[in-house]
Amino acid sequence: MNSIHAAPLCQAPDPEIRSPKIQFPAGAVDCHAHVCGPALEFPYADERIYTPPDATLTKYESLLNMLGVDRAVLVQPSVYGTDNRAMLAALSANPNRFRGVAVIDSDISDAELEKLHQAGVRGIRCNVVDVADKSKGLPIDELTVIARHIEPFGWHLELLAHVNEYPDLAKTFANFPVDLVFGHFGYSHTKYGINDKGFQGLLELLRNNKAWVKMTGPYRICDGDFPYADMRVFNDAVIKANSKRLIWGSDWPHVMVKKQMPHDADLCDLLGSWVSDPELRKAILSNNPCMLYDFPVFTGNY
Repeated sequence: MNSIHAAPLCQAPDPEIRSPKIQFPAGAVDCHAHVCGPALEFPYADERIYTPPDATLTKYESLLNMLGVDRAVLVQPSVYGTDNRAMLAALSANPNRFRGVAVIDSDISDAELEKLHQAGVRGIRCNVVDVADKSKGLPIDELTVIARHIEPFGWHLELLAHVNEYPDLAKTFANFPVDLVFGHFGYSHTKYGINDKGFQGLLELLRNNKAWVKMTGPYRICDGDFPYADMRVFNDAVIKANSKRLIWGSDWPHVMVKKQMPHDADLCDLLGSWVSDPELRKAILSNNPCMLYDFPVFTGNY
């Protein structure tokens, strides 16, 4: 029997109402956020490892308005498995403002993929962080099958992966059939440094236009609290590799954060300090995600 108390309850996001000092460009996109709940309407999976506080669409839209962010990409959280109903309900509330990244079963039909596409889904998320036997490397055959399945829709494959665990990353994905998106700067802890072979492989994929990088969750891959100073070199490295393949996201509601909870306004200002050039910020926040997620022309009216 599903219970919202069946797995440890996560720390909630900071509720303080406070806007960032930086002003985001018109049409800016938060490319990584999750909608969770209401749990009574959209029950969480029994096999989940955590229970998020309800992070509803209403709360998230209030956050976007507070931050001055116009559009967003909602990524299916692990607590729902392949049950995308909560995410799809949010997409249907404002189809022009939102896009989605789903999690699917391997035997999904083309007709079901078409329904997801019409709903606003533009990518599939695959979690390889929790693979039981990592000695075999990435499950490239399985990932390729999924990629071939979604290729006709023009979708990408988003990988939740620690790139430092895969020193042959660039070679493995050199001829992959769809675009790859790596979350959290490649999810390689700062202790491994930017010269790690896996991270260098990610940079090679970036340079060759084979991958995109989400500049998200710096608190997930370093030991210190805000402003995550040891993450700056990773930020600079991906910008140098290919700024046209970078996107940004809040990672709201910051599930499973066990250190100091960041305030979203501070995360916006952190991007402003790390990416000081306004034109580069506009590319990362608006131009690049519009290309990747197939957003309509921004009219400023939601």
